[in-house]
Amino acid sequence: MATYKTKGVCSRRIDFEVTDGKLHSVHFENGCHGNLIGICRLVEGMDVWDVIHKLRGICCQGSTSCPDQLARALEEYMQQEDQAG
Repeated sequence: MATYKTKGVCSRRIDFEVTDGKLHSVHFENGCHGNLIGICRLVEGMDVWDVIHKLRGICCQGSTSCPDQLARALEEYMQQEDQAG
């Protein structure tokens, strides 16, 4: 399970798992409950890079959003995996 501390949004943290390049078990702490449940269900089982490309750059209040923060979390995770691999 990976954890990402969000910046500039209502949610505080995103937890997720990546298995064989697929995203699983996404959970946001705080934020717009219904919207975030919808995002979590929609991205379940998706390719990580597809999620990044679809969600990166979405803005809400300011220059980021919860979906954008998820994309950033996944980018950071993938960079760490590349460096470790």
